Amino acid sequence: MKKFLAIYMAPIAELDKMMQNTSKEQMKEMDATWLKWIDDHKDSFVDVGAALGKNKRVTKDGVSDVRNELTGYSIVQAESHEDACKIFEDNPMFEMPGAYVEVLVWVEMPTTK
Repeated sequence: MKKFLAIYMAPIAELDKMMQNTSKEQMKEMDATWLKWIDDHKDSFVDVGAALGKNKRVTKDGVSDVRNELTGYSIVQAESHEDACKIFEDNPMFEMPGAYVEVLVWVEMPTTK
């Protein structure tokens, strides 16, 4: 089995709209939908991952506050890149307009053992 990094993405404007217009009860329902999706695919997860919050950018010129479309990540395993993508075809993320999931091949780094 190969590993893949899935990055959950959504337009900033849609994230802002969701945060402003979603009640606590609706958030609980969304959480339940995510938990069911995770359970449905539990055998594929190496690491369920986490949601991502505010971010900072570090460059040679310093540190700055930035916003981007990253909302979370997971690490999955599958036989192929195509099979890894299939895991996300029914992802609850797609309820948000413009949302998408990037699925990247996991490349092991050389080690100095």
